[in-house]
Amino acid sequence: MGILAWVIFGALAGWISSLIMKTDSQQGALMNVVVGILGAFIGGLVMSLFGSEGVTGFNIRSLIVAIIGACVALAIYKSMSRKTTV
Repeated sequence: MGILAWVIFGALAGWISSLIMKTDSQQGALMNVVVGILGAFIGGLVMSLFGSEGVTGFNIRSLIVAIIGACVALAIYKSMSRKTTV
């Protein structure tokens, strides 16, 4: 995919995953793009571990893989950024 397609794809996947993980109010458009692209990478890695293809283009299956990966990335981020009060 081209750079513009990755940005659009990342923004869409990041925005949907931020709605699922309830972090939409905490992150802006740039963070949605970054989380979405990172999610596509993580989702692709996870799918390759199961012997399947990851993100193959701008299609529904790839979007779902990217959303799942972005949710994983946001869950990790949320667990690491939680303040512990002792």
